Amino acid sequence: MTIELARFRVRQGAEDKLVAERPEMVAALRRRFPGCLAAYLTKGDDGEWLDVVLWRSRAEAEHAAREVNSVPECATWFRHIAESGGLRHVEVISAWRADGWPD
Repeated sequence: MTIELARFRVRQGAEDKLVAERPEMVAALRRRFPGCLAAYLTKGDDGEWLDVVLWRSRAEAEHAAREVNSVPECATWFRHIAESGGLRHVEVISAWRADGWPD
């Protein structure tokens, strides 16, 4: 498994739209890239956002990163981003999951 970490800042006044459009964007991402296993959108106290996406493999994560702008819902969602802090892929070496964690 690979975790994708995308840091960014949101355009002023666009946070509500970013959050509201998220489910549609993630659904389109998963349809186009079935290796996408989970996605978590987070916001830090400093106003920086971090999108954490779990992929089945690094190859699938890198392929999606190259092609994501071809998914109209993703390209539309990205318009809310004012500043990118970069994209990083890290491979999961060891994992632990609590019993009863939702699949």
